[in-house]
Amino acid sequence: MVEVVKYAGTGRRKSSVARVVLTPGEGKISVNKRGFVDYFPRETDRISIMVPLKLTNLENKFDIFVRVTGGGSTGQAGAFKMGLSRAILACDPNTKPILKKASCLTRDDRMKERKKPGQKGARRKFQWVKR
Repeated sequence: MVEVVKYAGTGRRKSSVARVVLTPGEGKISVNKRGFVDYFPRETDRISIMVPLKLTNLENKFDIFVRVTGGGSTGQAGAFKMGLSRAILACDPNTKPILKKASCLTRDDRMKERKKPGQKGARRKFQWVKR
């Protein structure tokens, strides 16, 4: 029996979580069982996702399967990028300096600020009226 090699990585961005699995192949990308271009119609998202593959010259060497949940399209793209970077790192630890320099392994910790009680939003107050 031939054992298939799989490399996994998890990425998070805002409220999005991406679980990425790399298997040796010819470069197919499947996101939530849909096509890559179909799932990410915005070209800027697609370009940002492909950065780790371009930096490490692994563009057509792996098939990528991704399960993304939560958040919006750009947040999901950021989570995908980080998960992909971590999966590449699991595959080849020598790529760490390249990915780290391009800040692909850094978790962006910016989150939506919570709404405070007695206010209209996170920082917005109710309109003050002198009576």
